[in-house]
Amino acid sequence: MRAVHRKYLLGQLYEYASRHPEEAEVTSRFIEFVETESECFERSLAIGHITGSAWVVNADGSEVLLTHHAKLDRWLQLGGHADGDGNVLAVAVKEAEEESGLLDFVQVGKGIFDIDIHPIPARKGEPEHLHYDVRFVLRPGGSLEFTVSDESHDLRWVSPEDVKGLTTETSMMRMVDKWLKMRDA
Repeated sequence: MRAVHRKYLLGQLYEYASRHPEEAEVTSRFIEFVETESECFERSLAIGHITGSAWVVNADGSEVLLTHHAKLDRWLQLGGHADGDGNVLAVAVKEAEEESGLLDFVQVGKGIFDIDIHPIPARKGEPEHLHYDVRFVLRPGGSLEFTVSDESHDLRWVSPEDVKGLTTETSMMRMVDKWLKMRDA
């Protein structure tokens, strides 16, 4: 089953690469990782592993839900480890539900919204490693009243334009730009 999920993810990554030729270097590294690491969805793969994330937007796309991540102490999109699940969209949905308490998520748009490869610092018997993050735009189907989980210091709905007041991290700014183009198209 893992091989099927890797093949499907590779197809999505190739499609993403065709839409974002400006990200060729990162996309090539990501594809090479998935092609060469049969355990890429497993957290136990010490060099790095696949994670699934959600750029959660409200009904009209005027706000995005961010988490002030407890371990990393930064404002980020919701998301987490695949833990062996090769359905990365399902991982993103599960993580968004767990971290926000929101429900009934639907994907906005088709395919992968963004990808990123970033280092995670070593801690408690876990060496520094890379997260190969696959990101999707999701919209909750019900209430927008969130619950802050123990994985976060805080959650906050913010306009995309105000994200830079919380972080100037390159991948976050890239997602803001992509979202504004997608929303306003």
